Amino acid sequence: MTGKRVTLAIATALAVGSAPVVLGGTAAVAAPAPAVAATGTATIVQEGGPLAVPSGEEGAMTTRIRVTLPAGLTGPVKARLLLPQPTWDLPDVDTPAYEPVTPTCAVNGGAFWPCPWDSPGNEVVFPATEAATTLTYDIRVDADSRAAVMGNLTATLEVTDGAGAVIGSGPVAFRFSKGTPEDYRRTTVLARDKAGVLWQYESTGLPDKPLKARQRIGGGWNTYTSITTLTHRTAAGEGDLVARDKAGVLWFYKGSGNPDAPFKPRVRVGDGWNTYTAITSRAGNLVARDKAGVMWFYLTTGQDAPQPPFYPRMKVDSGWNSYTAVVGNWSDYTVVARDRAGVLWSYGFVYPIPGGDFTGVGFSPRVRVGGGWNVYDRIARAGQLVGSPENDFLARDTQGRLWLYEGVGDSSIGIAPSSTRRQIGWGWGIYDIIL
Repeated sequence: MTGKRVTLAIATALAVGSAPVVLGGTAAVAAPAPAVAATGTATIVQEGGPLAVPSGEEGAMTTRIRVTLPAGLTGPVKARLLLPQPTWDLPDVDTPAYEPVTPTCAVNGGAFWPCPWDSPGNEVVFPATEAATTLTYDIRVDADSRAAVMGNLTATLEVTDGAGAVIGSGPVAFRFSKGTPEDYRRTTVLARDKAGVLWQYESTGLPDKPLKARQRIGGGWNTYTSITTLTHRTAAGEGDLVARDKAGVLWFYKGSGNPDAPFKPRVRVGDGWNTYTAITSRAGNLVARDKAGVMWFYLTTGQDAPQPPFYPRMKVDSGWNSYTAVVGNWSDYTVVARDRAGVLWSYGFVYPIPGGDFTGVGFSPRVRVGGGWNVYDRIARAGQLVGSPENDFLARDTQGRLWLYEGVGDSSIGIAPSSTRRQIGWGWGIYDIIL
């Protein structure tokens, strides 16, 4: 949304006529004054006050502006909505098709038409209509989750007569607030119970209640000894994962795009994966620690079945048996690991690509995140549960309580949990895998 702030001024001019006075002689007679029509001004009222617009999947909200015209006014009447100069940055706006705000407008109860707010001059021009005692202008606003940064916005509706003279103006206020993010912007938490049933918890994106009630995905998942999210998992049914069975075979589950059945039938990747004591993801790739404590990296091919999903493995580092938990993430390059003393460390991933060919991979030096993490028996990266700038962390303690650590980004530690936690669930001891 671009344009200029428009400052309105309404001036009223009064023409006054006077007759010359003749000194001496007979009394001067004043010439009759010209008739002046009393036009008055229009009254402009936004019904119901400022329009509350939740930014997200709640849908469009409509406000009506009622204009009462001066008595006796005839002919065409025009109106335009003057918007203030933006003082915000709207993220991820590259093309008009992805505008965070999509307004439509109507005059006198007629059909709605697109009236984008990024027009030249930062204004919306309504079609002319014939004068009547009362006119109505409806503005319907549909805002996605990015629009919440706009906050309180006050525009001005300006009304002019057929000659272009301003006959009235008044404020039209909008209050943008954080709503429920769209399903493709909300992550999901998966949890397997001890009977082998896999459950899905959609995130709400809202701080006060970050998870919706669980939804059953299916049974039989206790055949697996490890389950790892591979790509960004959303409430729209997107996101891939891999699972290793008890025989050491790794299976690939492609996201289906159907939130009620989020995975397509599994596809066999290969065997021999029982050599690993930990498997986690790193921005769509896999990182796996073997029994000797060596960390290996599997670069994704980006191919779907029947093509191999990973290139041959490459050695990253050794000495990783000192860690009791290794947690990666599907959307960034950071891996965090907890040592036996309960200290959490962050590793940034680096890999040189001389000449454009992938030739090696490694970690940057580790950075201490914090201590006390041995109170948890499960640690997971869970995407942006409450709209944090970075991916959040979940941790379950031995009493089954679930804790949320909002993610923070730092140039030295990469993506890591914040120093503060809050409880968002209890009874999670029924699960043996949380991801």
